[in-house]
Amino acid sequence: MTVTEPAQMNEAFAQAFNSRNIDNLLALYEVDAVLRVDGSERSLIGLDAIASELQGLLQASGTMTSRNNFCVQHSDVALLRADWELRAQDGSIVASGSSVELVRRQSDGTWRYVIDHAAGAALPRII
Repeated sequence: MTVTEPAQMNEAFAQAFNSRNIDNLLALYEVDAVLRVDGSERSLIGLDAIASELQGLLQASGTMTSRNNFCVQHSDVALLRADWELRAQDGSIVASGSSVELVRRQSDGTWRYVIDHAAGAALPRII
């Protein structure tokens, strides 16, 4: 899926996941993008590291949906927040979370992830 509006990113990610094709997922990221998948400070940088993590994700069962909660765009960058879930065929939730992402418009007009934090919007508040 070609993403021509930043608010389409979360739906595009879910469609790419549901295709079970790693190349479809990687096409959504800049070459030196950053991915975080949990509350740790471990960052995966670059397509090779991201591919390794996403290959594991593709082993998860279920169909993904992702609903964009907001998109704040300024010029060629946008901040996104989404709620996502994986559902089994029987409708039960396999996994869910809330993500936050920074995306950037590319020279061809498409949008790609610069920073993707799959759990960033669901982390507990630090007091």
